Amino acid sequence: MSRVGRKPIVVPPGVEVAVDGSECRVKGPKGQLTQEIHNDVRVSVDGGEVVVTRASDQPEHRALHGLTRALIQNMVIGVTDGFRKSLELQGTGYRAQLQGSSLLLNVGFSHPVEMKPIDGATFEVETPTLLHISGVDKQVVGQQAALVRRVRPPEPYHGKGIRYRGEQIRLKAGKSRA
Repeated sequence: MSRVGRKPIVVPPGVEVAVDGSECRVKGPKGQLTQEIHNDVRVSVDGGEVVVTRASDQPEHRALHGLTRALIQNMVIGVTDGFRKSLELQGTGYRAQLQGSSLLLNVGFSHPVEMKPIDGATFEVETPTLLHISGVDKQVVGQQAALVRRVRPPEPYHGKGIRYRGEQIRLKAGKSRA
């Protein structure tokens, strides 16, 4: 049995989990999320716990077992605490600012780059070189962070660009004179 899939999900107070056919709905203080569930995986709600079981021991079912449990766990965490990704801008003159709900990035181009948030994600600029993306859905928060990082990924010679907070960039050696 999957080690991840075997563990029951503890549902905190104030969170409702409902399974309706092949759809799982989780509702909590921060919002509501839904997820389609594969037909070969069964989800049952027993009091304050959610248990995920699979149809057989085939490799595909084993993979779906752990995946489904992880997705439901992330939904429960999202509606109670939410998710947050932090990005750092590194480079001379690189800065971020909010303009309404949009993010305005000055990252070395001849023009500022404006980014609108995906539904379910919000931007927060702590300092001009540190921004946070938060939301209820883990996938949406990660996708929005990846889209922001893609505007100017860190380059390998000086490390300038947009990086995740705490990300280590392996710098290459520059040209050497002979």
